[in-house]
Amino acid sequence: MRKGALFSLILLALPAAAAAKPPVVVELYTAQGCAKCTEANAYAAKLADRPDVLVLTFPVDYWDYLGWSDTFAKPEYADRQKAYVAKLALREPYTPQVIVDGRAQAPGLQPDRVDKLVREAIHAPADPPQIRFFNRRRVDVGSGRPPRGGADVWLVRYDPRDQEVAIKSGDNRGKTVVQKNVVREMTKVGAWRGRAAAYRLPPPSEDGLETVVIVQGARGGRVIGVARAKS
Repeated sequence: MRKGALFSLILLALPAAAAAKPPVVVELYTAQGCAKCTEANAYAAKLADRPDVLVLTFPVDYWDYLGWSDTFAKPEYADRQKAYVAKLALREPYTPQVIVDGRAQAPGLQPDRVDKLVREAIHAPADPPQIRFFNRRRVDVGSGRPPRGGADVWLVRYDPRDQEVAIKSGDNRGKTVVQKNVVREMTKVGAWRGRAAAYRLPPPSEDGLETVVIVQGARGGRVIGVARAKS
């Protein structure tokens, strides 16, 4: 490890005087072939304008058999949702579903319930580790108290632009679905056990994506820390 990198890790290992509280992570699980998801997509787009909230749209593929293959869905997004199903003791995954900070869930068609969960997350006690980016090719996570079972460090890249997709078959045939903050890449870059550590980040697969790193309890646990890379 280079001398500069070692020095930055030493700084991150020191207690933070007053670490800024990270934004609340709101994950929307949706599908272009889901007739009930249009309203949830619109609500998520409005919520994404708030500076204290990070909205991530995860398109899933398990409704593709109904006649329309989601243009953004990836199997790993459905796997992530299934981890929440197990952690939150739910019967099965569904759309539209919202997960707030990895702690609680609500139907995406019930914005009042989602708003309540967001307010609770904003006021919940938090002691996040410091997270620092270096040229978007490396991220350092400082020391802190890990959850039982440890935590994972996730690299997420999403498209902040509105995505308009004309649906040609299935339940939404003839409609145009609009989605915002669609996740395009999601990679686990390592584990975090409470000690300061550095993680290398792969280059983005396409231009125009925003980069965030999420430190989260293993296998669908609560979100501990999140940071956006500066544009």
